[in-house]
Amino acid sequence: MLRNHLADETSPYLLQHADNPVEWYPWGEAALQRAKQENKPILLSIGYSACHWCHVMAHESFEDEGTAALMNELFVNIKVDREERPDLDKIYQVAQQMLTNGSGGWPLTMFLTPQEQPFFGGTYFPKEPRYGMPAFRDLLKRVAAYYREEREEIAVLSRELQAALAALVPQPEPSAALDDSALPRARAVLEKSFDATFGGFSGAPKFPHSTSIERCMRQWYTTSGSTEPDLKALYMASLTLTRMAEGGIYDQLGGGFARYSVDAEWMIPHFEKMLYDNGQLLCEYARAHLATGEALFAKVAHETADWVLRDMRAAEGGFYSSLDADSEGHEGRFYVWSRSEVQSLLTPREYGAFAARFGLDRGANFEGESHLHTYASLDDIAAALKESAQAVADLIEAARSKLLKVRNLRVWPARDEKILCSWNALMIKGLGVAARALNRPDLAEAAGTAVDFVRHHLWRDGRLLATYKDGRAHLPAYLDDYALLADALLELLQTRWRSSDLEFACQLAEVLLDQFEDAENGGFFFTAKDHERLIHRSKTFADESVPSGNGFAASTLCRLGLLIGETRYLDAAERTLLAARAAIQEYPQAHMSLVNALEDFLSSLQILIIRGEALSAAQWAGALSVLYAPTRMIYAIPNDAQLPAALAAKRPSETTVAYLCTGMTCSAPLANLEEVARTLKLRVT
Repeated sequence: MLRNHLADETSPYLLQHADNPVEWYPWGEAALQRAKQENKPILLSIGYSACHWCHVMAHESFEDEGTAALMNELFVNIKVDREERPDLDKIYQVAQQMLTNGSGGWPLTMFLTPQEQPFFGGTYFPKEPRYGMPAFRDLLKRVAAYYREEREEIAVLSRELQAALAALVPQPEPSAALDDSALPRARAVLEKSFDATFGGFSGAPKFPHSTSIERCMRQWYTTSGSTEPDLKALYMASLTLTRMAEGGIYDQLGGGFARYSVDAEWMIPHFEKMLYDNGQLLCEYARAHLATGEALFAKVAHETADWVLRDMRAAEGGFYSSLDADSEGHEGRFYVWSRSEVQSLLTPREYGAFAARFGLDRGANFEGESHLHTYASLDDIAAALKESAQAVADLIEAARSKLLKVRNLRVWPARDEKILCSWNALMIKGLGVAARALNRPDLAEAAGTAVDFVRHHLWRDGRLLATYKDGRAHLPAYLDDYALLADALLELLQTRWRSSDLEFACQLAEVLLDQFEDAENGGFFFTAKDHERLIHRSKTFADESVPSGNGFAASTLCRLGLLIGETRYLDAAERTLLAARAAIQEYPQAHMSLVNALEDFLSSLQILIIRGEALSAAQWAGALSVLYAPTRMIYAIPNDAQLPAALAAKRPSETTVAYLCTGMTCSAPLANLEEVARTLKLRVT
């Protein structure tokens, strides 16, 4: 008797398919063995719970009895959540692109031999022929016939694909040496791709590309003390952040960002909201506020942090993964408005200001309704309405509050409540940075609670687990989990010191070296050496929706190695950058995390260690952290902290003191705050 095998899974995405008439299996030995025993091809479907087109294909095909019967007859069917199994997604996305010369995406639909070798694939397929694509049922029959009749051709294709996958792993350059030539190349590429009208670094569809924004900010900072500061780099970052904040990609009522905009103007988003985007963007808006003092950047950082704590935080302290694009079966329904509904909820003065600000006085911009997008400045609205700018701002804020309360009564998009280690790491980092930039201790507390959650629920016997839901943690963690979490801990330690967090970061670094590093050729594999054997062990350097684990590993090992005096970490960072050197040089736009890590390694990173009574040390750190300084780390370490030897050697005295370390060289103790500020060329108040 046919039965669906997804009911015991933790993934909300897999559970969405647990009632399909398809005999779905999760990826695992049961499905793989059945395919071998019955000599049936595998239909592998990869998606995630917030994916709009995944829902469309599910409704059209996987919920259809006739289509399901065909799938069950011809294939062993495996459903995978790409967020829980990024190892599989990385392999089969690349394979699909190689097989079809097309782009990847979700849902990913791959056909494999029983030995897990892909021989055909695509993304979304419609139930009936349209969009230039065949009907899914017809495709199923043709693929099954091809598998039956063309075994030798498939075997040749599998060998060629296996060789192509192996060739993706970069080989070391024997005589290569690190230099900073990739930095100006990255700068030039960003300027060439920059949209000078709407910001961003591509046309439609337009993604935030947080690592590119960070690269621009760092480029400006590096030159800011020179006679010719790179103001264009600062402008590219600032305009991008401003236009996103004004656009529909930003939730103008509730805060937080959607995954991307379908147009070049940031107006209409693909409405799903992902934790990983918001962790990165919270970080960048907070940093940009430090760098520029721009009130808009602080406002967006505050609102995004508030959204995360209000709508995405689990009772245990971790953060949920995403909000769906759809509600009530329609993409964006939760977020859009009719003019008449808004008019009925606001006073005439409120409506006049709000409509002018967000385009309700114009034609609808999304399927007959309006999605909020900023059209007019407060000053222009004030002049038109003969009000003060402050009065207009107050009216808009009052309207915003009213509409948010009403929106909260609508049917909400589904929330994916699994808690992913790497995505939580990005949010922990964002909260840590925002806590300092916005002077919000509550954000540091939330970040610390999330660290405690990870350590309690996802750290088992000296190893991380990747995912948690409903009391169950499972799946061995990946490179991104270790590298991004160690980076987040180093960032949070600058906000408030806990020696246990430094110890945790060191433990993560040791697992990176022991389980993930390619010690011979440099860099880190995506999976641990004791991970389940797949058809390919990925070692990728490019940034994707989550920034490169290799880039974060290199940067974190460099910073941690300098902090605690561990040369093994510095050597591993150098080997990684050497392994990635050719990729960084040729395609810097795809490797911004590694470009930033290269700058960390080659620059004279500054580490300021403040020792003293806890409150006094924290006050010093607060006074010295008021400026954007991406190549400087400031740690306020209480006198009674338990420390590694290199840090313990920076002894406290009866009063608060500071040690300024540049690279591997540290100063004599600096005995007062003014002396430290002079050394850093800062002014403190």
